[in-house]
Amino acid sequence: MQLRKAIANAPLNFWTRGQEAEMALDIFFQERRIRIGGIGELRGNGQFVRREALRDCGGWNEQTITDDLDLTLRLHLQQWDIDCLSFPAVEEEGVTTFQQLWHQRNRWAEGGYQRYLDYWPLLLGTRRLSLKKMIDLLSFLLMQYLLPTAFLPDAIAAIILRERPVLSPLGIMAFSLSTIAMYLGVRRAYQRPWWQSAFQTLLGTLYMLHWIPVMVSVTIRMAIRPKRLKWIKTVHHGVPLPTVN
Repeated sequence: MQLRKAIANAPLNFWTRGQEAEMALDIFFQERRIRIGGIGELRGNGQFVRREALRDCGGWNEQTITDDLDLTLRLHLQQWDIDCLSFPAVEEEGVTTFQQLWHQRNRWAEGGYQRYLDYWPLLLGTRRLSLKKMIDLLSFLLMQYLLPTAFLPDAIAAIILRERPVLSPLGIMAFSLSTIAMYLGVRRAYQRPWWQSAFQTLLGTLYMLHWIPVMVSVTIRMAIRPKRLKWIKTVHHGVPLPTVN
């Protein structure tokens, strides 16, 4: 089971507000992926795993920098399902600077990408996953990892050749779906008026552009370096509790 993550310090600045919109977008997509027979994923904070399931897939993997994403794939390979809930939410402190966000998202991207490389023989060589889950997993790989990585060289080539980017139709579709899903997710998760939800969706969409350079950086690094387990601790400052009179 994975609960929605809420950013406790969301009002602080642009980066924390962006993470708040991102968490609403993530749970919105997750619930709908599960609804059509796709894969639900664990997200660290707010995850609950049965001891029997953990034992069944061999426990935690110490050879990964994102144990939640790694465990997600191994659970599904062992025929366990993961459900996701928007309510209740579990709070976590969002990173407050671009430098902290860059380190955190590079770790998330590298770990998420690495699981496909680690388990592709099991994914392609066996029938442990249903057809719906395989389609969902490959679609997520395309939209979350491959498309953002290919966007930058495609844009550069289009400028040099003075032609329309080859990936523009797919990019427009992905951007439109993400924007609509973020608005619906923000509106549902935080129960705000439509105009506040629309404004946060605009901020969140601008914020999500950071994923493009993150994926380009991670892809280049993974292509020229061997697998590594470098983990940079996320900086936390603590969020003051509300005063009770």
